[in-house]
Amino acid sequence: MSNGTTRKHTALPKARILVEALPWLTRHHGKTVVIKFGGNAMVDEELKAAFAQDVVFLHHAGLKPVVVHGGGPQISAALDRHGIVSEFKAGLRVTTEDAMDVVRMVLAGQVQRELVGLLNQHGPLAVGLTGEDAHTITATKHQPRIDGEPVDIGRVGEITAIDTGAIEALLADGRIPVVSSIARSQDDGHVYNVNADTAAAALAAALGAETLMVLTDVEGLYEDWPDSDEVISRLTASELEKLLPELSSGMVPKMEGCLHAVRNGVHTARVIDGRVQHSILLEIFTDEGIGTMVVPDESDQGES
Repeated sequence: MSNGTTRKHTALPKARILVEALPWLTRHHGKTVVIKFGGNAMVDEELKAAFAQDVVFLHHAGLKPVVVHGGGPQISAALDRHGIVSEFKAGLRVTTEDAMDVVRMVLAGQVQRELVGLLNQHGPLAVGLTGEDAHTITATKHQPRIDGEPVDIGRVGEITAIDTGAIEALLADGRIPVVSSIARSQDDGHVYNVNADTAAAALAAALGAETLMVLTDVEGLYEDWPDSDEVISRLTASELEKLLPELSSGMVPKMEGCLHAVRNGVHTARVIDGRVQHSILLEIFTDEGIGTMVVPDESDQGES
């Protein structure tokens, strides 16, 4: 007798949790969600495994996840091994021809492969591609300005076009696309290293995604950093635009990406703490949500 009672008590909370997710499951069913994988979640084994479980869960829950990744730490380590010095200008990695070969090798041949492998422990789901495949991401040379002067940072690209054909075909086939942030060149037959936050945002907009989620190593956007660690849980596109000049350099491409996404048809863009296991599920399927959510200015587009 006692056995049955114990079982009932341990099972009930699980059932409640599943039922709490029901409104979200209904709301997000069939919707595309673009997830930028990066930061600590990318190097910590447990977080990596939890990330893969979350993405597969979303897939089985009827959503259409698309994963976009960069690989800053892995690229730096590989460049060191090849004796190539990492130099940064205007917050961006200077990418010489030699460095570009390494970047491509690390992103497409190492980081992406590992992620595809983790996802595919759960079934024949993930397919890896780079922006070069089927013209998914096209870029032209990016020339940042420092003190008004253009600076040459090598093979760093600025996205000029997105072709979602290959990704849409994979989604229609029930697969999970995993995209490395490398672009084909619009004009000179080379390839470009593009910022993964920017690439994720551009893909989210082009795919008409419901949500863009960017994993970071902070809890979200802070209200008044460094004086306070209160996280802003929700803000509109124009509120975010006012804050951009004050943000730390690492946060700028993430928040600019969120802004681009919601200004171009994505319903919500969120920066979430990738150091928390299962942060993606918490964000999508609970009331609490974690991190910072950016919404379009017109509040008539409905809540997340």
